[in-house]
Amino acid sequence: MEKTLGVYVHIPFCRSKCEYCDFYSLGGGRSKELMDRYLHALILHIRETASLAPDYLVDSVYFGGGTPSFFGADGLKRILAEIRKRFNMDRECEVTFEANPESVNAMTLHKLRSAGFNRMSLGVQNEADEVLKALGRPHTYEQAVFAVENARKAGFENISLDLMYGLPNQTREKWMQTLRTVLDLRPDHLSCYGLKVEPGTPLYTYYESANLPDDDTQADMYLYAVETLENFGYAQYEISNFAREGMACRHNLKYWTGGEYIGFGPSASSDFAGKRFTAAASLETYLKGVHGGGVILSECETIAPRERAGEYLMLRLRTSQGINGDEYESRFLLPFDILEKGMRFYAEKGLAVCEEGCWHLTPKGFLLSNRIIGGLLELQERSQPLTRRGR
Repeated sequence: MEKTLGVYVHIPFCRSKCEYCDFYSLGGGRSKELMDRYLHALILHIRETASLAPDYLVDSVYFGGGTPSFFGADGLKRILAEIRKRFNMDRECEVTFEANPESVNAMTLHKLRSAGFNRMSLGVQNEADEVLKALGRPHTYEQAVFAVENARKAGFENISLDLMYGLPNQTREKWMQTLRTVLDLRPDHLSCYGLKVEPGTPLYTYYESANLPDDDTQADMYLYAVETLENFGYAQYEISNFAREGMACRHNLKYWTGGEYIGFGPSASSDFAGKRFTAAASLETYLKGVHGGGVILSECETIAPRERAGEYLMLRLRTSQGINGDEYESRFLLPFDILEKGMRFYAEKGLAVCEEGCWHLTPKGFLLSNRIIGGLLELQERSQPLTRRGR
């Protein structure tokens, strides 16, 4: 049976940088010459790398950024065609591109759908234009509505919308209004992210005067979203992600469930053949490395089994799938008993639950996930490997 593989392509170009963004991207637009050089580098890199995965079936491709839609439909089509040509690609492959509302029109969407893209992740964030402007977003909510309408007309049956809560001057009531308004667009998937103020972003320089909601208010916003989206038929399958039945993002689930993936482009990460590696967050380093045969990686390491066990806890407990004792012991040869005692402790506080043999966090538990996972990792660190006889 073929192993499955995800492919990630980073497009580091944006019309402008948002106030809160700390992803590697280049705002202000870039010359066609630079974009053409980057397109050529990506194609060369894909050709060189595909030969390392002859026994893999690519079942998800994800174009992230930056703003892939700003790169243009023709460039995205060429990259996808190269992936299809060089890799063994599943006929039912999930192919996602991220987009901003102002950078897609009817023609662009028809081109992408015809080329094989079948999922769009649209950065909406909020329904109030004054809020979007304050965040540095280059679009209006009306443009988001048109983007969804045009995507449906182009044949996209899997549309995800990104929203943010915990924004400057945002109250719980305003967040409720945002959700009610956006649900009218009938998305298939919603990602709801709490605003994080990261060092190095414009927002970081003035966040103390930005009138951000306090932690309790953000928690109320989060729990309201979980309850509301469940009532509208969106199951929570990860801390920040909700989907209609069958619409969970296949690519992102690879990250959270320990699947293998290969990334292309500056800052792109990979977890493949037992190694984790990351490309340097520099477009020039990437271009010189690919065209000149130089080093493009900023890090590369082989992951030890106990570290993989820690990743299993950290990533699976982000999901509603959670952790399973038999799977944990068979994969990592570590005892689950001590972790189960920890989960029972959290269950007594309403932060965790065991269903169908798997332990997962509740919505209230997700709010404290960093603390809970940290405690479990400490327990794991003290555990001794199992003998071959098991427990």
